[in-house]
Amino acid sequence: MRRARLIGLLYLNLATLFWGSTFVMVKDSLATLEPGQINFARFSVATLFFLPFLLGQNRALWWAGLELGAWLFAAYLTQTVGLQYTTASRSAFITTLYVVALPLFMGLLGRRLQWPIWVGAGLAILGVGLLSYDGSPPNLGDLWTLGTALCFTFYIWRMESHTQRFPALPLTGVQMLTVAVGSGLWTLFERPTWDFEGFPYASILYLGVVASALCIWLQALGQRTVPAPQAAVVFTLEPVYAAAFAYVFLGERLGLQGLVGALLIVVATLISQLKGEKPRPEQVTPEVA
Repeated sequence: MRRARLIGLLYLNLATLFWGSTFVMVKDSLATLEPGQINFARFSVATLFFLPFLLGQNRALWWAGLELGAWLFAAYLTQTVGLQYTTASRSAFITTLYVVALPLFMGLLGRRLQWPIWVGAGLAILGVGLLSYDGSPPNLGDLWTLGTALCFTFYIWRMESHTQRFPALPLTGVQMLTVAVGSGLWTLFERPTWDFEGFPYASILYLGVVASALCIWLQALGQRTVPAPQAAVVFTLEPVYAAAFAYVFLGERLGLQGLVGALLIVVATLISQLKGEKPRPEQVTPEVA
């Protein structure tokens, strides 16, 4: 049971590592594409990998995948639109507010949460704030990204339930398909032009294969054994990874405030594992597709 939890944490940390690399690529893609185009292209690529697993699935799995896909579509849309107006670091901070929103919401539903979850969530938010807050005034992008945090709150909450009932690969595939279709419909409102000569093929391929298909599948596997509040705290490592990628590829350096923030986030993820919820019997399932 302990081993299953550790493997689940490994899956979630790998997904967070890859997600931390996406901000630069999305920003780069926004130079030539609209938000709906980016999400339509990346999730269409992601869907291709899961098409064989969608055949013969029952109606219950499709409804579960459609529900999760709807939350995921709203989350990625609001985040991508927000990045048009706000900085990547501020976007990372606002998005991570779901770390606090999720346990508060689940507490309202009656779930008893252990103290490490609350301490970890508080330290994580403080750390992300020190790491990411750039002191500029609020803007329209901040409002859009606040919607991202709310959508991810409900997405992670519902993911915990559905991953106990359905296999990860087809459940992920339905989500990818849902986001791709939703994003395609959104482009009807944007009415964009498609410039295939200046199309960011490499960025879209990475966003589709690694940051979408692989990461959502890893999340589905991880949340089989890791409760949603702990998963949310693990995801706060995303801006730490993002800062590391920015340092390597863009030459951006963290000051003392940013380094303190990164350390607080790491400490938060460790504290959240001290005395967290024990996985229920239905959470410890064979890790098979």
